[in-house]
Amino acid sequence: MIRHLVLFKLNDGVARDEPRVAAGVEAFRALDGTVPELEFWECAWNITDRPIAYDFAINSAVADRDALKRYLEHPAHQAAAAQWREFATWVIADYEV
Repeated sequence: MIRHLVLFKLNDGVARDEPRVAAGVEAFRALDGTVPELEFWECAWNITDRPIAYDFAINSAVADRDALKRYLEHPAHQAAAAQWREFATWVIADYEV
């Protein structure tokens, strides 16, 4: 199994309550049950105010590298990620468990 973690940092001047951010969150939440490769899926806002913390996180799992590739190429994932590119930067870690 591969764990796929993504941490998002909103760009300077971007607020969580902006409509485009809310739409981005909903696009990621909608992936649960939409992308067949996802065996585990959760996403949520960070709850702390530490300056080094990221703002939003995705924690997911897929069966193997082929499933990860299919997930990443899935049109719904591509569309959600494209929204976030407009207002955030992120870091990713993929590792086998």
